[in-house]
Amino acid sequence: MGVALILLLLMVAIPAVPTAVERWLPGQYWSYLPDWVVASMGERADYVPVVAAENVPEVNAADLLVFAPAPTAVPTATPSPTAEPTQEVVAEVVETVEADVSPTAIPTETAIPSPTPSPTPLPLPVAYRLPDLDGTAIEAQKFNNCGPTNLTLILRHYGQEAEQLTVASYLKPNPEDRNVSPWQISDYVNEQGPGLKSITRVNGTQELIKRLLVANFPVVIEKGYQPPESPQASGWYGHYLTVFGYDDDRAEFYTLDTFLGPFVERDAEPGYTLADGHPYSYEYVDKYWQEFGYTFYVVYRPEQEAALFEILGPDMVDDVAMWQKSAVIAQQEIEENGENPFAWFNLGTALTRLGEITGDPEGAYYSNGALAFDKSFSLGIPSRMLWYQHRPYIAYMKIGRYQDMLDLAESTLADPGGRNVEETYYYQGHALSFLGDLNGAATAFQQSLSLNEFFYPAQFALDYVNSIRN
Repeated sequence: MGVALILLLLMVAIPAVPTAVERWLPGQYWSYLPDWVVASMGERADYVPVVAAENVPEVNAADLLVFAPAPTAVPTATPSPTAEPTQEVVAEVVETVEADVSPTAIPTETAIPSPTPSPTPLPLPVAYRLPDLDGTAIEAQKFNNCGPTNLTLILRHYGQEAEQLTVASYLKPNPEDRNVSPWQISDYVNEQGPGLKSITRVNGTQELIKRLLVANFPVVIEKGYQPPESPQASGWYGHYLTVFGYDDDRAEFYTLDTFLGPFVERDAEPGYTLADGHPYSYEYVDKYWQEFGYTFYVVYRPEQEAALFEILGPDMVDDVAMWQKSAVIAQQEIEENGENPFAWFNLGTALTRLGEITGDPEGAYYSNGALAFDKSFSLGIPSRMLWYQHRPYIAYMKIGRYQDMLDLAESTLADPGGRNVEETYYYQGHALSFLGDLNGAATAFQQSLSLNEFFYPAQFALDYVNSIRN
């Protein structure tokens, strides 16, 4: 009788195990669970779903956007009050867009002053390493904590006492948070880091990394990571990587990988020492860096700003020129391989950012950005991409595709990990608001803030919705 009762209880309890684990057990402990439990949790998809599938056209990159040469403003010592770049944007949609770019700061970007003219670059050494940032400075990240940990290493490089959990307490107060965006890191340094500044840029190149290193600026890149034992998109993640050296003869960068190490001498690869950190080939870096539009950030002292901007050059410092170039690079990569979903995603991101900066009076940037995202999703992009990059929501929102916004958000929320991304609830709230569900929108914004109380865009949105409801 006792054995039968135990078996009966097990039959009732076992099906409830995945639900209980998903709701109550922090994600950092899931790796210790049996495979059958993890496999039963949530309805995770490997790829972002194709929204409005019947409306996804066969898009040709050349038809989306043809840029005139990026404008080169006369450099000044202070930020230029206006810029008037002209782009040719899809002839049948709009002949010419004259963009009056306001210097008003966008919440997700920090205004950057114009650089001084860049002289002819000096030849680079064949190899170089930052003298005080080598493999001995590495630290293993806590769960999903590569963003705060890499920043901790950089702050220590500049002589500041920093601990990854202290940095994380502001950048991701919820330890389960799956994403810290580069703009959040730069904001943190600019607002919380005494005596230091930071900028986030896209369109990085290997040569630019080398020039920054030789000038003693460590570089942190945002890249994709595909575990070798998990060849499918279900294993793909975003990851930060600190670059501290390079060697052209070996065609590799030396990095501090807070996830993979090496953390002790015996973990180092054969032929390398701990001081080499984790070597990555130039080919590897380009492949996975492309997945985030060659994004990087640099932390620097205020007195280094002129030297830094000189290295970056006008096309990297000016926001409009930078995103124009990003779109051009994405187009070129699409022409080389039209089946690359990351290139299409990067094109969508660049067009959407140009829409945000210019105001997009004709709607051409947003509409074509949405088409590029549609194409990316139809080709298959890892579902976790929406943990880290969120401009598809903005593109769809700006052209009235609110249900598609909601579908994207809900597909991410179907993944237990995706429920710990404050941006997902933020854009879910916007979609619900436009669809007329103000109560649901307020709940979504509140959930976003419950995950990260410092995510101020959600607070702005919540205050606005409450003002309408009241």
